[in-house]
Amino acid sequence: MNILPKKTLALCIWLLSWGTASQAQEAPDTTRIFSIRDLEELVFYNHPVVKQADLLGDQARAKVMQALGSFDPSLKAALDRKVFANTDYYNRWTSELKVPLYLAGADLKIGHDRNVGAYTNPETRTPQSGLTGVGISVPIGQGLIIDARRNTLKQARVMVGYAEAERVAEINKVWFQAVKDYWNWFVANQQYRFVQRGLDLATTRYEATRNQTLLGDKPVIDSVEAYITVQERSIQLEKLRIDFRNKGLLVSNHLWSPDGRPVELPEMAVPMEGDSNMIAIGQAQLDMLLSNAAGQHPKLRMLNYKGLQMDIEQRYLRERLKPKLNVSGSLLTTRRDFNSYVPEYYDLNWGNYKVGVDFSFPLFLRAERGKLKELKVKQMDLHFDVQNESRLIRTNIMNSYNDLRAYQSQLAIQTRSIANQEILLRGEMQKFDLGESTLFLINSRETKLIDMHIKRAELVAGFHKSLAELYYQAGTWQNADNGTTKPD
Repeated sequence: MNILPKKTLALCIWLLSWGTASQAQEAPDTTRIFSIRDLEELVFYNHPVVKQADLLGDQARAKVMQALGSFDPSLKAALDRKVFANTDYYNRWTSELKVPLYLAGADLKIGHDRNVGAYTNPETRTPQSGLTGVGISVPIGQGLIIDARRNTLKQARVMVGYAEAERVAEINKVWFQAVKDYWNWFVANQQYRFVQRGLDLATTRYEATRNQTLLGDKPVIDSVEAYITVQERSIQLEKLRIDFRNKGLLVSNHLWSPDGRPVELPEMAVPMEGDSNMIAIGQAQLDMLLSNAAGQHPKLRMLNYKGLQMDIEQRYLRERLKPKLNVSGSLLTTRRDFNSYVPEYYDLNWGNYKVGVDFSFPLFLRAERGKLKELKVKQMDLHFDVQNESRLIRTNIMNSYNDLRAYQSQLAIQTRSIANQEILLRGEMQKFDLGESTLFLINSRETKLIDMHIKRAELVAGFHKSLAELYYQAGTWQNADNGTTKPD
């Protein structure tokens, strides 16, 4: 998503400059068409919500980096000295380099202490050169299998997958809304076109009838009726003109330039023909969508990642039921420079060491057992969510598929009905020429034909919206080349 295709950039420039270009000469129809593929290019590369969804993964990876910070080596040092009445009470210097180890939750420590002075505690007193220690601290009980640091890191890594699934879900939602707005714009355009065509026919018929009335071949009432039809369709056309522009504004909500500027659809722009990319979805494609949805649907993936996160938390809470038993040890030496002479009397060996054991165990473990029980309840709740969501996804896919099949059948019937209505209109016009029909019947037949064309356009748009909904309910989207993909 980070590389902007040249076509997308050119499309943005085209949209930005089209509205301000000279309209003295009308451009060819092919250059006025704003196709669904053009919409796809702009939405997936420039839409701010799509870019915002891309940030979800970056945010999750930032959380992983934060969790890895618990395993960063740390260096600390402290100096504490007191001199009073020419007496050096104490002079304490401590420094330590701690390197956390991912395995077994141990900490490797290298330190140097120097505690001298007249009133220094004997048990912490060191030689004048100080003591250097190399040691390790290992949790034998609680924290050996998993501790707070590893728990946080593992959950953060799981959330990267969760964020990716959430990103796909957000992008699918944006694209589905964009497709619905596009095909609503298509219906508005078709309504405007057919009513405009009807107005042109009514105007031509009115002029012919008026001329015949002036010559005395037709009664005046026919001219009045023809003019009423012109008026009615003119009013209808103005309403549809506004509706077409408003639907275009809704499509413009999804159009953005690469630099984040909103792009408006020019008034001359028109949608593509709906019949050009209609495809039939068979049982094989349905089975594939159902199979992919069962394993790859973003909502189910999000729930599964949440389940993995709970599993990690459960392991950590079970680990906390163990007693705390930490063992630490260090080998000591007075050396500060390991490249210098090694004294025989006092050096790093098994005879000079410091060890420690730390043990604690709450007798009732009520806090730990309560948290574990609460987590188990959440896991059961999540299990029911997965079951319910799986069923809803499958049901929604089947509903969309059934709607799609219904639109296919209705389109076939509507197409035949339009052909029959055209036959009736031609026959009525022939009868009118012979004086056996009236202008009222011709207008009625023609209005009925226009309504049927508009109804077919609504069915075409309904088909495309149902197709988009089918893929949306399956957790994916269908690109302009009729291929099933997921956002990259």
